[in-house]
Amino acid sequence: MTQTETIRAAAGYLAQFVEAQALHQRVPGVQVAIRSGDELVLDLAVGVADAVTGTPLRTDHLFRIASHSKTFAGTSVMQLVEAGKIRLDDPIGQYVPELVEGGSPIAAATIRELLGHQSGVIRDGVHADFWQLEYPFPDRATLIADIVADGRIYARNEHFHYSNVGYSLLGLAIEAVSGQTFDEYTRTHIVEPLGLTRTGAEYDPARADEYAAGHTALLFGTNERDVIEHVDTRVMAAATGFYSTASELTEYGAAHWFGDTRLLSDDSKRLMQRLESVVSAYGEEVGRYGVGMEVRKVGDRPMIGHSGGYPGHITRTYIDPKDKLVVSVLTNAVDGPADQIATALVKLIDAALAPRPGHTPAAHPDGLPPLESYTGRFANLWGLLDLTVLGGRVVALRPSLADPLGAFEELEVVGPDTLRIHPQTGFGGSGELVRLERAADGSIASVRFGGMTSWPVEEFLRRRPSMLHVATSKVSV
Repeated sequence: MTQTETIRAAAGYLAQFVEAQALHQRVPGVQVAIRSGDELVLDLAVGVADAVTGTPLRTDHLFRIASHSKTFAGTSVMQLVEAGKIRLDDPIGQYVPELVEGGSPIAAATIRELLGHQSGVIRDGVHADFWQLEYPFPDRATLIADIVADGRIYARNEHFHYSNVGYSLLGLAIEAVSGQTFDEYTRTHIVEPLGLTRTGAEYDPARADEYAAGHTALLFGTNERDVIEHVDTRVMAAATGFYSTASELTEYGAAHWFGDTRLLSDDSKRLMQRLESVVSAYGEEVGRYGVGMEVRKVGDRPMIGHSGGYPGHITRTYIDPKDKLVVSVLTNAVDGPADQIATALVKLIDAALAPRPGHTPAAHPDGLPPLESYTGRFANLWGLLDLTVLGGRVVALRPSLADPLGAFEELEVVGPDTLRIHPQTGFGGSGELVRLERAADGSIASVRFGGMTSWPVEEFLRRRPSMLHVATSKVSV
């Protein structure tokens, strides 16, 4: 099967996995979209848009996607480079003359250095409590005054130093070159050419009812979340202002695939996606960055994209520009596990596309029930167990784990009610049989995996009280 066909076949389970993650992480809502080739293979909303009102989350609810905005700014700059209106080695002071007038060393930073977070400019400013709504986001005059007073942290190209202030300056450069506001430029040169109707550069109060609410974290394990007001990010829109939906972000992500010329030439995409910085902290690599894009590997799959953190929303989009895959996950809480879920989905997709190393699937034995009859979600005192079909193989995994491959097992069907775990060295039950007990209608009533029995979730919950004390009866064989 093709990549798209394989993901389409796995989409039902991928949705179940997201639902389990959302419940386990206690995040109010999760919006997910997966695009492969020309097809939106999954478009899903789980949970609520507002934890106070209980409004169900929809796939068309708008999310603040925060630092995804940097990819729109980077795309805008590269369009202007292609048009001959700006050069990557131009100093930012050429477009923001107040920096020169104020004598700021940041005036000499180039467009490319700002795109790659190598300009040395401060991250958010000395006074950045606008991130927790203590006061409004800065306007142009406030931003530039702060840069002139306290903006330089490092010399140019001394260190990678992620900077929302730097991208705010890029937004001003885009406006100076194009003669349009950042919102107008991105709308006419990115949003409208892609046919997007639920994406924009800044909070739109006219659409207030369409936004998913942002929520506070479950601090110290508390159960209550408060709703955080949406605000205008003003001069920082190019760094953090955008809103969108998961499905529209996959359409935007597809425009960064090689061969898609709707926004940029492949030459410009290669430059944006080229590794500029390996980011290390205290001797350990913590990330990689290109020119307006994060550069990452998920498993063995090279990807680009961006995360986003806005008061109340945490988001992540991964793009494979060669194999034409986009995964976007949007969450509406400060502690939302967007990156965790997006990473897990990419890993599950790759697990569907190819067996785990060392495993060679056997043909399904003749005369046995179809693979789907060996699947389901089960539970015991130690948590959830999923048996599912990925890529034409029965596999086992724990859907509440952050890494779905952490307890992932390839299974072989060896009988109508029996599977075998792939034999190999390990700390689990490798090589052991998995025994199914079926109900009269053929459904699975219980699974004995690693010697322990799991039941369908409702049945386990019925049985759980009896597991809180030692049983005196003998184990039946």
